[in-house]
Amino acid sequence: MALTVGVIGPEDLVDRVVAVAADNGAARLRALPYRHEDETCDVVRDGAGSADALLFTGVVPHTLAARAGLVDRPAMYVPYSGATLLRALVELLRLGHDVSRISIDTLGRADVTETLIEAKLPTEHVRVLPYRPGLTSADLVDFHLAAHDRHGATVALTCLGSAFHQLEHRVHTVRLAPSRHSIRATLQALVLATAGAHSDDAQVALGIVDLPAGDDDLAADLAVLGASLAGLPDGSRLAVTTRGALEKATDQFTRLPFLDGLAARHGAAHVGFGLGRTAAEAEALARRAVNRARSVGPVAGVVCMKDDVDIVIVHEAGDDAPAGASESTGLLARRVGLDPRTLERLRELVAAGAEPGITAHRVAEHLAVQQRTARRILKRLERAGVAVPVGSLQEGRTGRPPTVYRVSI
Repeated sequence: MALTVGVIGPEDLVDRVVAVAADNGAARLRALPYRHEDETCDVVRDGAGSADALLFTGVVPHTLAARAGLVDRPAMYVPYSGATLLRALVELLRLGHDVSRISIDTLGRADVTETLIEAKLPTEHVRVLPYRPGLTSADLVDFHLAAHDRHGATVALTCLGSAFHQLEHRVHTVRLAPSRHSIRATLQALVLATAGAHSDDAQVALGIVDLPAGDDDLAADLAVLGASLAGLPDGSRLAVTTRGALEKATDQFTRLPFLDGLAARHGAAHVGFGLGRTAAEAEALARRAVNRARSVGPVAGVVCMKDDVDIVIVHEAGDDAPAGASESTGLLARRVGLDPRTLERLRELVAAGAEPGITAHRVAEHLAVQQRTARRILKRLERAGVAVPVGSLQEGRTGRPPTVYRVSI
């Protein structure tokens, strides 16, 4: 069955995306246009309910929706760097414009510089205003006018339709629109990510509950998981459910709702869940998880997944705050399975970020580790519910598209 993808953006760009992607049989496209980017959140709230995934026509509406907490399913935005920017530069050169003195908004400085250098164009007089949350169309207009009046910029390139309409009669202005390649590549990545998420929801989740004594209330406690129980030869109990049910009941693997009750009744309780494609794989991971829980402390839960991803959920007596809301570095580090010093350095990176979201490349550079290690760190944060993938960067790159994460630590 084809997925339904809601396309959010200004009407002309939504129409372009739908037209380009119409021949992609893997998804049904549902147009969700707005007249001004300020309407983004209302459009998502009112029209995206039946969509399996969300495709934004640019980073601006995606960021507005994400900051409002409305991105609750797989979502990506179409990037305007790389091929899209290069196409605009070639057209300007064809028309005889000087592209060595231009102003560009929304795109990252590194992306602009890389594209210009690859095209063998000078960069020293190019003005760039990367997008960040809070910037308005008025801010973009002021930036371009200042670049024109003070720095001699001859052409303004904007990614925002509302800014274009304010600028077009004052300076020579080009509105960037996503290339066909960008649209197709982003939609393909989104469909794959959504299909993967749906497949993950159906994974087998086996849990082993190790208590010092029998517990007649355990079945009622685990009802929140929709789990069935069976006894094991060593006296522990086996819970059988699915990943989707477990993820929902544990708030994205950030808490075990029944752990406090087990701690109060027994003083010691160890719970380990394993997630796998098969029952055998899930059981092996569940045994690893419960052994890890025993090593953490008298009361602990652990969720184990393949690729060595272990999420530790520690019982904190008297702490009623939602996990991940105001956690200490030590508690969050134990829950995620990272060294506290690594977590502190990640917090520094997030706090200093000039662009919305971080990638494995930035984590690798900041921590001086390999990108494979950085991706594993971000995946641990995602499983713990403190990192959310919000898009990907495809333009001008080969190989695996870097995923952009919004991290809250």
